[in-house]
Formats: sequence, C-alpha cells, structure tokens
Amino acid sequence: MLTIAALYHFTRFDDPAALRARLLGLCQAEGVKGTLLLAREGVNGTIAGPRAGIDAVLAHLRALPGCAALEWKEAEAAEMPFGKMKVRIKAEIVTMGQPDVDPTAQVGSYVNPQDWNALIAAPDVAVIDTRNDYEVAIGTFRGAVDPGTRSFREFPQWWEANRAQFAGKRIAMFCTGGIRCEKSTNYLLGQGVNEVFHLRGGILKYLEDVPAEQSLWDGECYVFDGRVSVGHGLVPGAYESCHACRRPLSPEDKTRPEYERGAACHHCVGEYTEADRERFRERQRQMDLAEARGERHFGG
Repeated sequence: MLTIAALYHFTRFDDPAALRARLLGLCQAEGVKGTLLLAREGVNGTIAGPRAGIDAVLAHLRALPGCAALEWKEAEAAEMPFGKMKVRIKAEIVTMGQPDVDPTAQVGSYVNPQDWNALIAAPDVAVIDTRNDYEVAIGTFRGAVDPGTRSFREFPQWWEANRAQFAGKRIAMFCTGGIRCEKSTNYLLGQGVNEVFHLRGGILKYLEDVPAEQSLWDGECYVFDGRVSVGHGLVPGAYESCHACRRPLSPEDKTRPEYERGAACHHCVGEYTEADRERFRERQRQMDLAEARGERHFGG
C-alpha cells in the first residue's frame, strides 16, 4: 500500500530554485513520485510513495525556512497514481495573478469540518466554490455559488462583476485542499468584505471527517492525481480523466458519441487539431502496449 500526501504551505523562499535539486534527489532516492511546486511564496503539491519515503520528504520540507508548521492530508492507494517525480519552479504555487495578495499577512477565519454545516446553513451566509468549472461539475456543497471560472486567475474578475449580490452577507469559501481559499479570503478581505470564512483542510478534510449521513456534499471531489475523484472517506470515485484534455469523465460521459478513448471527449472535441488527435491516439497506443507488457507508460 502506498501513501499519498497532499500539501501546501505559504512562506517566504528567497531563492526557491536553490531548493529544487536536493528535494528532487531525495524524492527519487525514496521512490516518491508526483509534483511539487516551489515559488517565492511557498510550496504546493501532491506526492505518493512508500510510507518511509513520504516521511523522509515531509521531514525535509518541514526543515525548510518557515515550514515547521507545514500540514498535509494523507490517503492510501494500491497503485502508484503518478508516472514520475517533478519539482517545478513557479511564479506562484497557485496562480491568482494578484501581486498584492499575501496569505501570510491575513486570511479568513478557519472553520473546522464538524462546524461547516451549521455555518453554510445560516441564512446570512453566501457559500462560494473557488474551484474551476470542471471540478465543480462533478460535485459541490448544496447551495454553493459556482463562479464558472476556467482558472483561478479569473476569480478576481468574477468577484468584481458580481460583488453586489453578496452585499451584507457573510462569505464562506471552500476548495479542494484549502490553498486557493488562503488567497481568495485574503483577496476578499482586501476588497472590504468584513466576515470571510473558509473550510479548514478543504473538501478533502470534510469528506474524511464528516460521516456521509451528515454530509451536505453532493457528488464526488476532483483530485489532481491518478484517482481523479474521491467520495466520502476519500474512497476513489467513478471518474476517469480524458487523456486529451485531462477533464474528469463519468461512466456516462464515455458513452457519448464524442468520446474516443485516449483522444477526445465531449469537453474537448472542438479544442484540438486533427494532428493533435493523431498524437493522442499514438500515445494511447503506446500506453496499451506498455500495459500489455506489464509496464507503465510515462504518459499514463
């Protein structure tokens, strides 16, 4: 059994590129795979590997400047959900494109999963899902507002266009693991919203801690690894990824006429050229050949 660790931490790295080589080398030596993002504002990512390997990488990360309080969420997987290990240097660990946003200065009030239902049921509370449209489409909290954004960078523009409808409301925000809410709650506080809350640990912590019979969550939660989606108890869900556009597909989606295994789905049927489709088909063919040999293709 492998351990999956989803993590993020905002802190100040003066030279994130100087941290990359040692971190990547440790992950590779410990059999850990996944993606970690390093930026001047901190670290973010999801990794998977043997228990000892994950512990070694987490210990290394917590020893970095300002990272002693780093927290993470864990799950288990029978198979490795990642093909390789990547450590990337980015301008932001979650891209909002707002240089004045600083989660280390101020964020909204954290709400534990056990207290979330009572908050979002209050009549003076507006609940906002800060995730992208394809994530919201497969599951969200009952009554939550869907901004319909294709990327987190679009959230500030959406807020400016819609803020009037939230006048006099307390705002409760949530995302997959909590990282987007660190930025979005800081942004709203900077926009003059007085009471802003966010779900501690994100949807994943809620699905882990809150029993299904008490839950206000409908559907599944998209995750950025080979599981694609999870339900209550973080049990892997029914969705798979389109190998062309990476959007989640339900079993019903795969029966639609636009679906072509490894090459197209109803989400992306008009987004790629025929040359792209041929490339996707060849990648799928190579993946099938690797599977027949009992191997894992690097693009799988």
